[in-house]
Amino acid sequence: MGKYWGAFCATVLLFSCNDNLIKSEFRATDGGAWNKDSIYQFTFEKLDTVQKHNMFITVRNDASFQYNNLFLIAELEFPNGETVKDTLEYEMALPDGTWLGKGYGSIKENKLWYRENIVFPGSGVYNLSLSHAMRKNGSVNGVENLKGITDVGFQIEKSN
Repeated sequence: MGKYWGAFCATVLLFSCNDNLIKSEFRATDGGAWNKDSIYQFTFEKLDTVQKHNMFITVRNDASFQYNNLFLIAELEFPNGETVKDTLEYEMALPDGTWLGKGYGSIKENKLWYRENIVFPGSGVYNLSLSHAMRKNGSVNGVENLKGITDVGFQIEKSN
């Protein structure tokens, strides 16, 4: 009886979902490193033009990520051609090195706030571009290959 109960609980956890989730997509980096010239592009459409949404940038990292913070450049292009470009900073670890992401084992997933209560004003195709803007202290040039970032993505959820 006990092993059946455990199997049932595991199945429920695997198939439980977030009712607010509208769209989620990930792309794997090349060999667990994000090249400074790699721009991850995502497209989405068919969104409710009245409902408020929250957008998140999702990043998965492993223990080879050497930094406490992550600097990103996000560019959101609307169907009418308007674009919004942001340089963002996210805390990835505590000062003692403890990862802030969720997950068991060596991979941690970080769900990072990007836009809160955004209304997508028109129907059509939206484009989101993500690149990293990491630099070592005292260096002008960016980090060529940002090791430890295994996946890059985004999520859109209904705002409550």
